[in-house]
Amino acid sequence: MKNYIVYIILVAVGVLLGWLFFGDTSNKVTEHNHEAVTEINQMWTCSMHPQIMQPEPGDCPICGMELIPAESGADGLLADQFKLTENAMALANIQTTIVGKGMVEDNVIKLSGKITENEEANTVQVSYFSGRLERLNVSFTGEKVNKSQLLATIYSPELYAAQQELITAATLKESQPALYKAVRNKLKLWKLSDSQINQIETSGKVKENFPVYATVSGTVTEKLVAEGDYVKQGQPLLKIANLNTVWANFDVYENQIDRFKKGQEVIVTTNAYPNKEFKGKVDFIDPILDTKTRTVTLRVVLNNQNDVFKPGMFVQAKIEGALVDSKDVLTIPSSAVLWTGERSLVYLKTDPDQPVFEMQEVVLGNQLGDEYEVLEGVFIGNEIVTNGTFTVDAAAQLQGKKSMMNTKGGKTMTGHEGHTDNESNTLVTSGSDLNMNKRMKVSKDFQNQMKAVFSNYIALKDALVKDDSKNVVGSSKGLLDKLFKVDMKLLTEKDAHKQWMSLEKELKKSATSISKTSNIKEQRNHFKNLSTHLINAVQLFGVNEKVYVEFCPMADNNEGAYWLSKQEKVINPYFGDAMLTCGEVKQVIE
Repeated sequence: MKNYIVYIILVAVGVLLGWLFFGDTSNKVTEHNHEAVTEINQMWTCSMHPQIMQPEPGDCPICGMELIPAESGADGLLADQFKLTENAMALANIQTTIVGKGMVEDNVIKLSGKITENEEANTVQVSYFSGRLERLNVSFTGEKVNKSQLLATIYSPELYAAQQELITAATLKESQPALYKAVRNKLKLWKLSDSQINQIETSGKVKENFPVYATVSGTVTEKLVAEGDYVKQGQPLLKIANLNTVWANFDVYENQIDRFKKGQEVIVTTNAYPNKEFKGKVDFIDPILDTKTRTVTLRVVLNNQNDVFKPGMFVQAKIEGALVDSKDVLTIPSSAVLWTGERSLVYLKTDPDQPVFEMQEVVLGNQLGDEYEVLEGVFIGNEIVTNGTFTVDAAAQLQGKKSMMNTKGGKTMTGHEGHTDNESNTLVTSGSDLNMNKRMKVSKDFQNQMKAVFSNYIALKDALVKDDSKNVVGSSKGLLDKLFKVDMKLLTEKDAHKQWMSLEKELKKSATSISKTSNIKEQRNHFKNLSTHLINAVQLFGVNEKVYVEFCPMADNNEGAYWLSKQEKVINPYFGDAMLTCGEVKQVIE
């Protein structure tokens, strides 16, 4: 019995000694491993600039404050991915589409064009003799005239003298037939008919005013003279167009030319008659490429006996069988694409349940109506942003991810002096990876129209600074008015035209939203979106003056927001009197 007691005591002592020697070490190992894992996964952020995420502690590159540990699992995204708030998604009306593979509307390509006069049927009515226009019988442009209709009467001293010669020569036609014949031929050259000449000869009376008759039937498209004008022989009086047939001219891009041929059947539609389709055939494909637009003109002749088509009317064409082959093609909406000159970009929604996005470069093929063929970059089943693309791009820029203006990702380091490379219009900032794309080449006239938009934006911004919601509404309406006056025809480059169309849509949407509310908080929310897109516009096109891009990290519930200013001094439009000087200059656009 004593032996058993001794054994039990020995076992207990052994367990106790094992715990003393090895138990603490095991805990230490476990504790050490846990700390190692924590250290590996721990990210550090700034309380004032939550968009900053770094793998180790240090100071904020923006404000210099000491970084704090980020919440565990708060990010959980890949390096190039970023997340938007539900509020931002709703405000920008961001919409996505699943990429699918299918025939492009049953092998149909859509083109946009305009109705013009059939030049082959146009006529210029001229005066065949010099004189004074005594009467013009055409009252207005657009008036229809018939062949042989009296258009005008002219007093001609030359014709008056020629009639007298005829009367004299008629008395000598037996003795001097050659002279008589020459005088008659002279009058015929002035388009007098045999009956008119015979009447002068028979009556022996000289007419003072001679009529001008229409040589064709048609519609007067332009009056070139007025009553009382002196006209010369051969001078145009009227332009007359025969609108029984018209031309529909369509622009075909360079990479689409091989898909069309003369004789192809075309179905034409117009907004004036939405439920009707008109058939025609390709009559002509311009052999010369327009170097400004990189397009050629495709012409369709349309029957217009019922006067359906009016010159200047916009039309659409559907051309079947225009694809080179009948295999399926992968397409995406044109609204999903951002162009930077050399690159084409889209934004993928990488998580079906969360608003997580990532920029993706794509290689595009032909434009097929409102869509583009995709050769590389996206696949069937990818979800891409198709509305609010510029807003998503702005969020990527704000969070330091890859974006249209930032091909490498990473935040711009502030606190360093930067300069602008005037040759390439590139912002150069010490210690920064931000590389701005070259500004697009546009005319000074377009920049001046942009400047008018920018001036109204500044007035709107100043009203927000003063918490003056009434003037905010007025300024937003003025900005909308200036946007509608911007002439896209001044943009000759294809990419510039597309970029402006995308930006203009977002600018109008934000300005309209501001004009429809008197709530200053809602106005500021929409102002953030307005500023984002106008910054892109100014960077791409310029406004003929120096502009400052300024940023406040505390705006929009610490998400941060940008705005534009004419002055370097920071006057914050997002808080009114509460925080007028919060912010910093992020970029100077020369």
